[in-house]
Amino acid sequence: MSSKIDEIIGLSDDELVDRLAESRRELFNLRFQLATGQLDNTARMGEVRKDIARLLTVLRDREIAQAEALAGQGGAA
Repeated sequence: MSSKIDEIIGLSDDELVDRLAESRRELFNLRFQLATGQLDNTARMGEVRKDIARLLTVLRDREIAQAEALAGQGGAA
């Protein structure tokens, strides 16, 4: 499982945003398939939701780190 988060951490911000959009589209499609009775693997929905959470967490971590770096620069001046 840690290899998945390591892979996500290695992505650039743009790649993270692209992967997030792709995962959200996939989740939408899975929900649609579930509603129409075409979804065979319901466990995939949970996997995609967790992937989305991982992506959002990494993006937020980077946002916080960037804000702290800017705050550190402002306080030193």
